[in-house]
Amino acid sequence: MGNKTLIIAVVNNAYVEGEVVPNMLDLFLEGLWVGEGTRELVKHLMIVAVDQSAYDRCIFGGLHCYRLVTDDGLDFMGEQLAKTHGFISLMWRRTLFLLEVLERGYNFIFTDVDMIWLRNPFTILTTNTTQDLDIQFSLDSKNTTFTINRVNTGFYYVKSNNKTISLFKKWYDMKDMSRNRVKDQDILQLLTWQGVFTDLDINVRFLETELFSGFCHNNFDFRFVFTVHANCRLDIRVKVADLVQVLRDWNSFNVTRSNS
Repeated sequence: MGNKTLIIAVVNNAYVEGEVVPNMLDLFLEGLWVGEGTRELVKHLMIVAVDQSAYDRCIFGGLHCYRLVTDDGLDFMGEQLAKTHGFISLMWRRTLFLLEVLERGYNFIFTDVDMIWLRNPFTILTTNTTQDLDIQFSLDSKNTTFTINRVNTGFYYVKSNNKTISLFKKWYDMKDMSRNRVKDQDILQLLTWQGVFTDLDINVRFLETELFSGFCHNNFDFRFVFTVHANCRLDIRVKVADLVQVLRDWNSFNVTRSNS
């Protein structure tokens, strides 16, 4: 965008092809198509492919595509289940990549593709606030205090500055904890509880789950919700089935609304 802001999503072959129909990327793009004020956002979406098959499929779809090459030679084509070696390695490579984006002066929304955007999130992420926010996190839990919230790195908005770059460096420097099957999100959670935002003077907002919702609590209201995340769902087939239902319910909601 004009202010050096982009939307970043990471995909592999399992999310663009495979046995599950429709695939996860197609569902994500369908959400942008039917959402309110979201169609134009695809122009600012960069798909980061971690295998050649996903990259080829991205190029075929006419999207902005980046091929992320890893140094350790791991194969990320298949479904990466939480806390497996492949999943944890992929998440840390993602964190390093996002640090490099910030170091180049770009702001970004990072989004998982197992998510439906029903409304343009920039309309609320960049307004309705009296402070200059550095980072805004979605949550798994409803509490928005520093001490007991559960951050979710499947959706967050970061401005590029020295403070956020320092945060990502500190976060990535703790990657060796992943040898104990600790996810990058869990380590960020630990840093949050240890007061990292205060230490780095980072202005942070924890997003309301009524607006940036998911299946961990499954109480989203179509009158208010911006995004719906298939969190607390491990299997791709389950994620797809639930997100397909979200799109059906959203379409029904719009029909009812237009007739009222």
